[in-house]
Amino acid sequence: MSEQAQDICKAEVVTTLRRTRDPQRSRHEILAAAKAEFCQHGFTGARVERISKRSHTNPRMIYHYFGNKDGLYLAVLESVYGEIRKQEHELDLAQAEPIEGMRRLIVFTFDFFARRSDFIALIANENIMKAKFLKRLPSIQAMTLPLVDSIRDLLERGHRQGVFRGGVDPVQLYVSIVAQSQLHISNRHTLSVLFDQDITRPDWLADRKAHTIEMLIVYLMAKEPTG
Repeated sequence: MSEQAQDICKAEVVTTLRRTRDPQRSRHEILAAAKAEFCQHGFTGARVERISKRSHTNPRMIYHYFGNKDGLYLAVLESVYGEIRKQEHELDLAQAEPIEGMRRLIVFTFDFFARRSDFIALIANENIMKAKFLKRLPSIQAMTLPLVDSIRDLLERGHRQGVFRGGVDPVQLYVSIVAQSQLHISNRHTLSVLFDQDITRPDWLADRKAHTIEMLIVYLMAKEPTG
């Protein structure tokens, strides 16, 4: 064996040892590679072999940490949902005035979807499968309920202060925030053709963001219908 080949072998051994001794790093790198693979190919088209190459690991290590392809996909789903829930929690909505807190949540959600096409791709794929895997995550509802409670708290405090209308359902409101924040991204190609304009332009997106904030806040501040 040549000296160059020996050096390559030594480097591979050292890398393997480092990964073995740092399981947290290995899991993180595998998850990142798996997320990219599932986003690009969906669950059905994704291949463990490609994930192995992307993460510079071997399939045995992937199966050791995650069991199988299903387990790896579940871990990716839990990871991406955990990211958005964690960042929503960091908005500290409980300490914000109602209008400012609601504006903060709308802006965060809009910006999150704008920079996280991977999240949109994963959720679209999971919806095609009718949330087959999401139903298997026992932690997913526990992650989400605090957000619903935070929105409910903002709505109730705003109503008591006379700045928000009453009777707004927090889940209905959040679904509206998500719809306003991601429909123009997931449908950007068809909408651009239909209206003969590029809706991915920065100026169009800035207008869209301002429109979304104004529409939702004005709705919340509107007087309740009578009769």
